[in-house]
Amino acid sequence: MRARDLLCPKPGGLYCAPGDFFIDPVRQVKRALITHGHSDHARPGHGSVLATRETLDIMAIRCGEDFAGSTQAARFGETLTVNGVSVTFHPAGHVLGSAQIAVECGGIRIVASGDYKRQPDATCAAFVPIPCDVFITEATFGLPVFRHPPDTEEISRILTSARQFPERSHLIGAYALGKAQRVIRLLRDAGYHETIYIHGALAKLCEYYESRGVALGDLQPATVETGSKADFSGAIVVGTPSAFVDRWARRFPDPIACYASGWMRIRQRAKQLGVELPLIISDHADWDELTETITETGAGEVWVTHGREEALVRWCELSGISARPLHLVGYEDEGD
Repeated sequence: MRARDLLCPKPGGLYCAPGDFFIDPVRQVKRALITHGHSDHARPGHGSVLATRETLDIMAIRCGEDFAGSTQAARFGETLTVNGVSVTFHPAGHVLGSAQIAVECGGIRIVASGDYKRQPDATCAAFVPIPCDVFITEATFGLPVFRHPPDTEEISRILTSARQFPERSHLIGAYALGKAQRVIRLLRDAGYHETIYIHGALAKLCEYYESRGVALGDLQPATVETGSKADFSGAIVVGTPSAFVDRWARRFPDPIACYASGWMRIRQRAKQLGVELPLIISDHADWDELTETITETGAGEVWVTHGREEALVRWCELSGISARPLHLVGYEDEGD
């Protein structure tokens, strides 16, 4: 069997013909295997969904309990059979419950990584390199300019700023799933034990993370209806990126706008967003992590998707590894 006979790109996403299933389909399909709960990968309306327990729970929180006709939970390292094709879920280190999916049939193993990162993260299981014949990698930050600093260094910058400006509030923009919980946990691990105020859009997911053993400390709603702006002097507030552009952000005393994202490496992007304190904290692998991961898998062939595909394909070719872009559409950088 050839690799492209096992998995191939279709308009609906990555399709496995022998197993008759899609991985992270962008359209409603009969059978879907989902890598993680971000909305560009986990869409509602499929006939059946196979994913980790956490991803299924997150989909229910975000899409409603009836997000699929039927569901099945996969445990990390457990091999399941779908129409004669072996599938195994392995940690991806992206967000809680995120997985790489190894697909095996006819003596060929293909690993679809979904989104992944290699930096330590106390809020999810760490990425595990899986030996394979073909590795399907994301390339969100697939350019040599993207090299993420240690997240502990970035989080220390906001704590330093909070000490320097005790009269001002610090508003951190962070995606609701994964990034917000990671930022909160980084603050706790750095010794910040004060109340952290959160936007209402984060509440249910933070509660779920807590239920799965991820300690986030004292979290309170970031509302001022029952108090005054002065109540938030010196406070750290975590909200969704979109909250920066509405009246919600103007409720706080002389707020310092912060944004946790790998894109904060690009100064112009931070400036355009009005970010005063950019935090380079990403839930995706940077250039060095992408290339090191490809090497660690031992894959003889690499398929590159949703990101800066050309540069990573070229790096593979120069390294003697066969590579091609998949040009899949419908995937964004929600979890960045």
